[in-house]
Amino acid sequence: MAITFVKYHGLGNDFILVDNRQSADPCLTPEQAIQWCDRHFGIGADGVIFVLPGQAGTDYTMRIFNSDGSEPEMCGNGIRCFAKFVAALENKTTATYQVHTLAGVMIPELRADGQVTVDMGLPRLLAAEIPTTLAAPDHKVVNLPLEVAGQTWQVTAVSMGNPHCITFVDSVAAIDLEKIGPQFEHHPAFPQRTNTEFIEVVRTDYLKMRVWERGAGITLACGTGACASLVAGVLNDRCDRKATLELPGGRLEIEWAENQRLYMTGPATLVFSGTAPETP
Repeated sequence: MAITFVKYHGLGNDFILVDNRQSADPCLTPEQAIQWCDRHFGIGADGVIFVLPGQAGTDYTMRIFNSDGSEPEMCGNGIRCFAKFVAALENKTTATYQVHTLAGVMIPELRADGQVTVDMGLPRLLAAEIPTTLAAPDHKVVNLPLEVAGQTWQVTAVSMGNPHCITFVDSVAAIDLEKIGPQFEHHPAFPQRTNTEFIEVVRTDYLKMRVWERGAGITLACGTGACASLVAGVLNDRCDRKATLELPGGRLEIEWAENQRLYMTGPATLVFSGTAPETP
C-alpha cells in the first residue's frame, strides 16, 4: 500500500512526515522507518515523524522513529516541522498547537513571518532525570570530568525530555565528531545513551555548536540540544540566558526565560512531497 508523505527540514535536520491522524499507532514499523530514512535505497532522512490524534486534551500527538529505528522522546527541529506540516493540513498560515510527546506537552507557535517558536518546557537537571551515573541521583551534573576517547572532558548534563551531554571546546571545527560521537553516545555513564553537544563560545550571546544525536549520528542541527546547551552555558557562567546558537545547518534563537521555561525560535522548510510503498 502506498503512503503519502511530506519531507521537511529544520536547519538541515530532515524528516519524513506522515499524516497518521486516522490511527493512534504509527503506520510504519521501526524497521520500515529505517528503510525510508536510508539515503541511498529509501527517501532519505534523519527520522520519520507521525502526526497522531491528540491525547489528554492536546491537539495532536507526535511520535518519531530515528534513522536507526529507535524512538526518541522529543525532537526540537522535528516539532517545528510538525507544526508547519499540521498547519498546511489545516490550510493555516498562523497557529498554535498543544502537542503530546513522550517528553511531555510541547507548544509550537507558527508565526506570520514563517518562523516557529516552541515552548520547550523546563530543563531537567538532576542526574536521575537525565539519566546518568556521573553524580548522585539528586545532584546536578555541572562541569564534571568524563573519560572519553582517551581524554578527560568536562561535561554538563541536561535533559529536555531526552538526555544531553554538553562540553565546551576551543573550536568545534577541530572535533573529530564521527570518531568520538559514538563513544559519548554509548558511554556507560548514560544508561539510555545520550545526545552530545560540543560548544564554542564566540560571545556570551553567540555560541557555535556541533552535535552527535543519539540514534541519528551527525546531524546539521538539534533543537533540544541547542536548548540544553544554552542551559549548560548559563550553569557554567559562559553565556547569557538568551543567545543565538549557530549550527552547521543555520541559526536558532534560544531563551531560558525567567519562568525557567525554554523557548526556541527557528525555521522549518518544505522540501517535497510524494508517495512511497511501506517498504521503498
